[in-house]
Amino acid sequence: MRMIDPDSQSEQDNYKLLIGSIVPRPIAFVTTLSSDGVLNAAPYSYFNIVAANPPMVSVSVQRRNGAPKDTARNAIQNGAFVVHISDESYIGQINATAANLPPEESEVALAGLTPIASEKIAIPGIAEAKIRMECVLERSIPLGGVEGSPACDLLIGRIVCFHVDEAVSDDKLHIDVQALKPVSRLAGKAYAKLGDIFEIDRPR
Repeated sequence: MRMIDPDSQSEQDNYKLLIGSIVPRPIAFVTTLSSDGVLNAAPYSYFNIVAANPPMVSVSVQRRNGAPKDTARNAIQNGAFVVHISDESYIGQINATAANLPPEESEVALAGLTPIASEKIAIPGIAEAKIRMECVLERSIPLGGVEGSPACDLLIGRIVCFHVDEAVSDDKLHIDVQALKPVSRLAGKAYAKLGDIFEIDRPR
């Protein structure tokens, strides 16, 4: 087995090891609103659960040349954002929103997605998603990089409202993943569907 010291290689090589090893990764499709009222949307696979009490999720938004991306800047300015679970039904449109647009242009409009009003925050969500979560910004943490120039903004969102399509859940709040058809991120251009499911009993 090879031993690799991350300090001895480039950021790009460390990135390749991370995205090729930590798989599959769930994809958060995040909407935010600019100060000019432009609805921004972008996918992020540095995403996961933080806690259930209260329910919180994390999204890590990598900076570009030390500058925060639209998602992080908008979320920090407004104190809110919406996280959508990516699924097969609209993954092509999600991918289209990864285009590098100027802040005054909406990725939602570019991809032909449908904005829908949120219940508890001012940030619209996307109607195509089967699951979306309205989040208020619990904390934003600049991390990595060098002093004065962080590599990313870690957004911790506290969920204040869930929206779940009845087609993918039951009255007991069990999510039917076969109906949801979530899509996950691998490396390069590769994505993954749900695949085989198996169960293992936890030890007592």
